[in-house]
Amino acid sequence: MSGSEYKFISYSQAYTNPKEAVQKSKEYLQFMDERRSVRDFRNEDIPRELIENLIKTASTAPSGAHKQPWTFVAVSDPVLKRKIREAAEKEEKEFYESRATKEWLEDLAPIGTDWEKPFLEVAPWLIVVFKKSYNMEEGKRTKNYYVQESVGLACGFLISAIHNAGLITLTHTPSPMNFLTNILERPDNEKPFLLLPIGYPSKDAKVPDLSRKGLEEVSVFLEGGNSKKE
Repeated sequence: MSGSEYKFISYSQAYTNPKEAVQKSKEYLQFMDERRSVRDFRNEDIPRELIENLIKTASTAPSGAHKQPWTFVAVSDPVLKRKIREAAEKEEKEFYESRATKEWLEDLAPIGTDWEKPFLEVAPWLIVVFKKSYNMEEGKRTKNYYVQESVGLACGFLISAIHNAGLITLTHTPSPMNFLTNILERPDNEKPFLLLPIGYPSKDAKVPDLSRKGLEEVSVFLEGGNSKKE
């Protein structure tokens, strides 16, 4: 990169030896394995500063050409939450009653979901994530790259940050989601990607008794001949 016109700065990170790294990875696995999609929220306020920190954490995610093609719209206004719930339930009712295939509904049955979404009003905050297919700078359209992948990564960071803060969420994707663009008055270059209600679990919150796939079901290891194996 010698002679580059762009500035680079030194990067450093505290060294963790392999044994310590394995232990840290086990602890983080245990912590993240406790994360669940929860639909039963407590109607208890959480400070705006917390939501701001969650969004800033999500924005540390990598993105194509560092374009950061996302907008996080945080909603606590009860009037807007009511509008979002009504519009979402309209789409969800149509999905469950006419659009979803029999197979799809059978796959959803163990989760216990239906078209009613009270959590959209009960949760103290909603974060609606929009993907920016392009930018508008001084009236000129500029391109973004790997938008879907970039926004997906940011959402993963956001969900992890929510869990780390001791809060709950679930990924809600009513389809189509154009009503979110209209209700939240977003510009044409932004399209809704994901809706995340955020708050504390209610005292009687329940989640489905489900298990995650084992390592052997989700991974393939291709190790060289000199790799150490247990």
